[in-house]
Amino acid sequence: MKKDNRQQVLRELCLGADIFPEEVLTWISGENLWNIWVPKKYGGLEFTLTEGLLKLQELARIDGSLGWTVTLCSGANYFIGNLEPETAAQIFKTPNPTILGGSGGFFGTAEKIGDDYKISGTWRYATGANYLTHFTLNAEIYENGKALLNEDGSPKIRSFISPKNDVKIVEDWNTMGLKASVTHSFEVKNVFVPKRFSFIYNEFYQPQDIFKIPFSVFADLTLWVNYLGMAQHFLEEARSFTSKSILENLEKCTAVSQDEISAYSKTIENEIAAGNKILDSYSEEIHSSASNSVKNLSKNIIEIYPFLGVKASRNGHSLNQVFCDYFTATQHHIFKK
Repeated sequence: MKKDNRQQVLRELCLGADIFPEEVLTWISGENLWNIWVPKKYGGLEFTLTEGLLKLQELARIDGSLGWTVTLCSGANYFIGNLEPETAAQIFKTPNPTILGGSGGFFGTAEKIGDDYKISGTWRYATGANYLTHFTLNAEIYENGKALLNEDGSPKIRSFISPKNDVKIVEDWNTMGLKASVTHSFEVKNVFVPKRFSFIYNEFYQPQDIFKIPFSVFADLTLWVNYLGMAQHFLEEARSFTSKSILENLEKCTAVSQDEISAYSKTIENEIAAGNKILDSYSEEIHSSASNSVKNLSKNIIEIYPFLGVKASRNGHSLNQVFCDYFTATQHHIFKK
């Protein structure tokens, strides 16, 4: 796929797709995009935060499902930083691409049996389910039939990685947008998982600066660029249907969001390079800014939509697809607060 027409070709391939055609998946793997954050010694691109955010935004601007799927799956591959090095090598140093993905919800249980765990449950919203080689999941820990608790009385939780052969996909993703993200549920029944295939957020074994970023900040920024990219795609398509003045507020909103994201990513990189931790107050500021940005983007897109005509409402039209993709993405819980 030539670089000069890559965007248009990918858009055409993704338009109306309920699942990515093989050509798109081959391109993603060929560009090593599942491994944006993975260290080079494990076959990854080892992007900086700024490099990765720009790439994810570019993909979301091409197509919503493309950006969303690569973001969530490369975000799951980011968990390589939480794995002990021997386990990371076992999972990632393979001839074929390793693609992780799963659910952030606490929908299942893990019975502790010696050093292993027996896991059961059904988890919702595993982006890229049909493309994955491994599933990630969170589970409450039990021992001898009793729930284990943390010192504050909250349930003890661990995260686990399970190969796709131990997982049953429940094909229940039936939404108006992000169709090719195939964000299905999945089920695990009495599967034994060794402790080394479990991990805890914000406990890292890899030295790269990307793994020194609080996971909540990483999640906020990587999803924020998706909303921005889709809004920019919406603007591109809308210019053919309405006047420049109608689009003016959304143009300003995307420009402000772009500047905010750039400033945050550079500040984070500089702080970490200086050996400083990212303070909770700064993390909260980023989350608040992202939430407000998405609210403003959504408001402006809705205000523009009535001026775009019937074509914008037709199934199979690119403008309709980006509208549906964007507002399906807004149903993610991350910026609801």
